Amino acid sequence: MNKFQLDPGAVKAIAFDLDGTLLQKDKTISGRTKRAVEKCRERGVRLIIATGRALGSGEVYRKQLGLSGPQIYYNGALVVDMPSGRVVSSTFVPVEPIRYCVEIARSLGVYVQVYFPEGALPGHDGEVLMAETLGAESDFYNVSSGVQAVQGDLLEALNSPGVTEIIKTLFISLEHSPQGNEKLNKIRALVTQRFKDGVYVVASQAEYLEVLNSGASKGTGLSRALDYLGIRKENTLVFGDEENDLPLFAQAAWSAAPANARPAVLEAAGFKIAANTEDGVAQFLEALYR
Repeated sequence: MNKFQLDPGAVKAIAFDLDGTLLQKDKTISGRTKRAVEKCRERGVRLIIATGRALGSGEVYRKQLGLSGPQIYYNGALVVDMPSGRVVSSTFVPVEPIRYCVEIARSLGVYVQVYFPEGALPGHDGEVLMAETLGAESDFYNVSSGVQAVQGDLLEALNSPGVTEIIKTLFISLEHSPQGNEKLNKIRALVTQRFKDGVYVVASQAEYLEVLNSGASKGTGLSRALDYLGIRKENTLVFGDEENDLPLFAQAAWSAAPANARPAVLEAAGFKIAANTEDGVAQFLEALYR
């Protein structure tokens, strides 16, 4: 254990990102990873998914791993005790910034989708994901998440009487390069200039830029989940690979990033582990609990 400078007995909770961290490229969980997670469960460690995915999309993996307790969805905008469904915390964004996001998307010709809370839109049951055009971007998202957006006029939907806040919004641009995503960088600058610290603008992968409440992040989500469990950050280990995982790192004593992580995330992580395609999380946990 000197290799990790980490006493396995001190770890009471482990939070992990899914895409790019725990999942393989084909969005599956390997048998090796499942076994490593199960060993943690057998030791009484509380396990928390911390994902940008919607609850329904994240549920697929929670069930596969057999996890219970508070789980973090929508980049921390929603923390839910599963499988009971009890909402631990919800931190949604006001409608005004989302209207601006839709206007920007229209003017720049960039795909955007909006996540409406349960019961907000008449004629729809549950949470609703809506986009104005369906095509390559919505297909890309559907393949990745298993969630299909419904088509509709977003400004009209945002003006519905029952809509007072939004879970989050997501811009998708498939035109990125190793130098970055020019369209998403421009949108980030515009939204940040307009609302400054009033919103949280973050990349969750190369093709995605998200806009959430300024009080929502994986870090705040983890803090609320740990409070709910009665566990301190000093006893918490986290794994992540993207910009949206950096707040997660700040709320834990130990952090690890796979080799495929963004350079800034690798720099911030306490431990560098093997890539997600090489079961980096499983390798680390096997060594920790050997």
